[in-house]
Amino acid sequence: MRVDSPADFDHAYQLLDWYDANARVLPWRSAPGTLAPTPYRVWLAEVMLQQTTVASVKGYFERFTAQWPTVGALAAADDAAVMQAWAGLGYYARARNLLACARAVAAEFNGEFPTTEAELRTLPGIGSYTAAAIAAIAFGRSATVVDGNVERVVARLFAVATPMPGAKPQLYALAAALTPATRGGDYAQAMMDLGATICRPRAPDCAACPVAENCQARQHGAPAEFPVKEPKSPRPRRLGTVYWLVAGDAVLTTRRPPNGLLGGMRGLPGDEWGNARPAFAAPVAGTWRALPGVVRHVFTHFELELLVMAARIPDAGVIAEDCAWVPLAEIEHIGLPTVFAKAARHALEHFSDHRFDEEAA
Repeated sequence: MRVDSPADFDHAYQLLDWYDANARVLPWRSAPGTLAPTPYRVWLAEVMLQQTTVASVKGYFERFTAQWPTVGALAAADDAAVMQAWAGLGYYARARNLLACARAVAAEFNGEFPTTEAELRTLPGIGSYTAAAIAAIAFGRSATVVDGNVERVVARLFAVATPMPGAKPQLYALAAALTPATRGGDYAQAMMDLGATICRPRAPDCAACPVAENCQARQHGAPAEFPVKEPKSPRPRRLGTVYWLVAGDAVLTTRRPPNGLLGGMRGLPGDEWGNARPAFAAPVAGTWRALPGVVRHVFTHFELELLVMAARIPDAGVIAEDCAWVPLAEIEHIGLPTVFAKAARHALEHFSDHRFDEEAA
């Protein structure tokens, strides 16, 4: 059977039957056929899941909801505590928007999330996708929820030949035409689960797919070739330096500016990251040595290579307002962003080397 448009078949009942029997059990979900216990949990999970895997999010979600069980509790939270709890999830602007959104809900909506996509989109950090997901999953509305999993399912169902990201408007229109008028939340989550567990990016399990008979990509014999992707450009490389300054049994840390990459997060002193390594600019005078090797970290749009310079001073002394001394034994447990956690591990490994200590003495 060839399917040329969503009007040619109604796959929703097949998909929902499959979901009723195979829905993933996730900390933020309710059972099929029921609404989520609170919109807060849906919103928090959706924000955490952006550009992050379900496996990575589960632990963070459970810790967040244990510490801040309601949107009101999160709205009243200390910024630094939230940023520290977020450390390791990446894309730190999401954490800043999380706080801004919680406070907007508390101040403008009496602590209750609005129920329509239009109102949800007025909140900080909530775009079209997140608004649709909350409206569908938390409030049962018929909303078109399109994430990467759904895009992949739709692209294969209709063998959409337009390369990504140019195909996004077409995929959204097809997904909208498929969305049923009832069980909006279950349908949205069924499409997500189908993409995550069966219609996978590689090696899709077509034999287990509840809508395989209507899939044009399968009929072509090449489902894994969809969605069609344009060749990726290589990520640019940036260079930088971080400074590992030890006084006694403590190391110097700093708070990054509130805006920009890793804004508001605790990190190690360092310079701006650029195409060339900036001139040496240590936080204090001392006998500085470059530690062996470099620290590499991949961000979404660039790759970073950090040189770690290290020094030891006799005592802590006076430091800048945005800096703090942290015991060496605790540095790996204070919620550093991944790039600085890597730099700290690198420094702990090499700076404790006896030969280096002798040279620096």
